[in-house]
Amino acid sequence: MCKGKIHRATVTKADLEYMGSVTIDAELMRAANIWPYEIVQVTNYRNAARWKTYAVPGAPGSGVICLNGPPANLFRPGDHVIVLSMGHYSEEEAKRLVSRVVFVDGNNRIVRVEEHPIFRAGEVDWHGLQME
Repeated sequence: MCKGKIHRATVTKADLEYMGSVTIDAELMRAANIWPYEIVQVTNYRNAARWKTYAVPGAPGSGVICLNGPPANLFRPGDHVIVLSMGHYSEEEAKRLVSRVVFVDGNNRIVRVEEHPIFRAGEVDWHGLQME
C-alpha cells in the first residue's frame, strides 16, 4: 500500500561518489510519513527512471533531494520526481491506513499535505462490509 508520497519534488543534487541512498529534507520525510532508512521508490518525470533505495534525512528546511551513488547517473539537478513510500499491511491495518501526499513548490517547500484514508467510516469496503 502507498503510505506516503512527495509529489513533484525537484532534485537539488546528484552525488555519484556517495555510497547510496536518497537524501531528503527531514521535514518532507516527516510530512510524507517516510522513516529514516526506509526503502522508497523515486520516479523521474524526465526519463521515467525508477529507483528503489533508502531514505536518509537531510537538514530540516533545506529542501534537499539528493540522489546518491548509482542513481546519480539517472537523476540530475532540476529533474522533477515522485518519492513513494510503501508498506505491507494486514487487511485490518490497511482499512485504517491514511496515506499522505505532500505537494511542494519549486524549492521543495511544503505547499500542502493531503490525507487519503483508504476507507472512511460509513463506507463499504471491497468485500461489501460496512466500515466502523
